[in-house]
Amino acid sequence: MKRFELIAPCHFGLEAVLKKEIIDLGYDITEVSDGRVTFAGDPDAVCRANIGLRTAERVLIKVGSFHAESFEDLFQGTKGLEWEEYIPRNGRFWVKKASSVKSKLFSPSDIQSIMKKAMVERMKESYDVDRFPEDGDDYPVRVFLLKDEVTVALDTTGDSLHKRGYRKLESKAPIAENLAAALIMLTPWRADRILVDPFCGSGTIPIEAAMMAAHIAPGMNRHFTAEAWTHLIDPQNWEDVREEARDEILTDVEVDIQGYDLDPEMVEIARINARKAGVEHMIHFQTRDIADLSHRKKYGFIITNPPYGERIGEKNELNALYKTIGERYKALDSWSMYLITGFEQAEKFIGRKADKNRKIYNGMLKTYFYQFMGPKPPKRDKQQ
Repeated sequence: MKRFELIAPCHFGLEAVLKKEIIDLGYDITEVSDGRVTFAGDPDAVCRANIGLRTAERVLIKVGSFHAESFEDLFQGTKGLEWEEYIPRNGRFWVKKASSVKSKLFSPSDIQSIMKKAMVERMKESYDVDRFPEDGDDYPVRVFLLKDEVTVALDTTGDSLHKRGYRKLESKAPIAENLAAALIMLTPWRADRILVDPFCGSGTIPIEAAMMAAHIAPGMNRHFTAEAWTHLIDPQNWEDVREEARDEILTDVEVDIQGYDLDPEMVEIARINARKAGVEHMIHFQTRDIADLSHRKKYGFIITNPPYGERIGEKNELNALYKTIGERYKALDSWSMYLITGFEQAEKFIGRKADKNRKIYNGMLKTYFYQFMGPKPPKRDKQQ
């Protein structure tokens, strides 16, 4: 069976979470770098990774790598790759995205144009033709340049993996589904412990938590570019992995997951999204102000993405909001709180220094994942 070197990009700062996910799927990690985890796998791995990974951006098949300090180097290096092993005679191929860090070649449009020409030249020789109809299936290419080292890969995913298919409606500043999943995974929360998101917006954090609790694979109900690559991956592979994913779903899991928002329209949107995700029955959504946050249960979790400037114009409002968050958290008995924010004075106004603080890049925006850890429940406690 054919073996691939697969690359899974992710948010900067979440490489360790993705690495664990890939290992749990049963694959060997070959390299971890900023924003990327590389692993070895067969065609089945392409299906499993796309359907099963919660924290990755996409799954790429590495075509090759080479050193390039000039456009001639880039042309010859690209032409030297075995494109005919991957792209059929009528395939539609193009360099969808080029990124460059600390490299002599840095213009994305020039990199894309030269690589396309090189690919055409290689394919002309391989297929002994003068032109390509490009009326077949899509083969988008992504290229990364780091310190003049070029890594070239085919994108098997298409739309980013954060697009699970359930979020048809969203808030003004939504958190990406794969980032929400990663944040939950960075906490000790398990399905038998209460989880509250007091700034739930369109419901992403509660929905991702419910999907984890019910073992619902994130990519089970969407399609991927590589499903059309039948010469590389048997269509039965995709169906088998989806069937396995369906068999894994826990239909009777009991959870206490709650999502609050001040805006009743957002609460209704969250309910609709939860319904599309198949977890509406697992989440209690409610219109509630953070100032009214209280709970009788102990040992719960707050996991949330509060406003941090983009959605609140006045600095005084932001200060007051985080002061309220701190006061309501302090009033909860034995709870833990995990919040992601770009507000650098969050700890000051919450009134407590976080036990841990992790820097995560949400796109180009630097954010902090503050972790306030409560005590563990005693073993005899049924909520454990």
